[in-house]
Amino acid sequence: MSDFLSGKRIGPGPIQPETTITELIDSMFEAYNAARLREACHLFAGKMLADDVTVGVSLTGALTPAGLGMSCLVPLIERGFIDWIVSTGANLYHDAHFGLGLSMHRGNPQVSDVLLRREGVVRIYDIFFDYEVLLSTDRFFREVIRAPEFQKRMSSAEFHHQIGRYLAQREQIGKRAGKSLLAAAAQYKVPVYTPSPGDSSIGMNIAAEALEGNQLFLDVSRDVNETAAIVLAAKRRGGKSAVFILGGGSPKNFLLQTEPHIQEVLGIEGRGHDYYLQVTDARPDSGGLSGATPEEAVTWGKVEADGLPDAVVCYMDSTVALPLITAYSLANHPPRQTKNLYERLPEMMEDLKGEFELDKKGSQERRH
Repeated sequence: MSDFLSGKRIGPGPIQPETTITELIDSMFEAYNAARLREACHLFAGKMLADDVTVGVSLTGALTPAGLGMSCLVPLIERGFIDWIVSTGANLYHDAHFGLGLSMHRGNPQVSDVLLRREGVVRIYDIFFDYEVLLSTDRFFREVIRAPEFQKRMSSAEFHHQIGRYLAQREQIGKRAGKSLLAAAAQYKVPVYTPSPGDSSIGMNIAAEALEGNQLFLDVSRDVNETAAIVLAAKRRGGKSAVFILGGGSPKNFLLQTEPHIQEVLGIEGRGHDYYLQVTDARPDSGGLSGATPEEAVTWGKVEADGLPDAVVCYMDSTVALPLITAYSLANHPPRQTKNLYERLPEMMEDLKGEFELDKKGSQERRH
């Protein structure tokens, strides 16, 4: 018989009322993107969550407004399954609504937007919320960033850590613990970055305060170096680096460019990320980064060629895939010890600088 027929024979049993999430995914997700989702669950729970693997997650698309922050990302953070995050600013802005106790509602996307505007209702497809939610969240950010600890140049990780601490306080006052992604990230020392600080309502509020003399400045160069330092530290300590990409866009590239920054720009010897998992609805043939495959990423040094067998792309909506991957991983992997990367950033940055200076000196000596 051909070796190509060595795969498990397809023949799932009937789904029963007592069927578990593990049985459903392992036994009933047999083909097409269901099979890719099964492979994603196995990769995440079976390899990416090993103790020596540092897991970076990127967030694109309106995930937190749909409740995926509190339902999926917070539980993953609490169990040590996420070590660092790159997100759009919009996801972090909308995350704050829940920490502040502001409400989002299910809605009908067929309703007239002219009527919604007249009623003071804003929508994100089928998520509806009062316009006052935006104004209240804007007031929170404007008030907080006037505090003394924000009057300086800082990385977006430091900024989000401080914001998360304030949101955690609001959660405690309102007895809403576990609602905010940023609050959980601050508690578990998970650094959170945004590659385009000005491209969100958070950035707009920072810009407005700057007009009144606020000294807050988000240092994107520090973000680039800190994220590279995180990946370099994972490898230098004998571990591996994994990327879990939800959507695409700028956060995807910011997560992946850590390796080209290490190898190509800083000249430090390195290899690409070891594990690659992406959920996307973008096609590869349009040339956009969102749909770019892990094979293409190998040519840039973003992904290690030997890691391609451990690369999975699911072509589906993140709002479908993430809850299933979360439920599967919680059911099949014990909690990991948190890596507390936020507290270790100064140490990792010193290591990055040390290697950069050493390689730079060696390169100069070779030229002479």
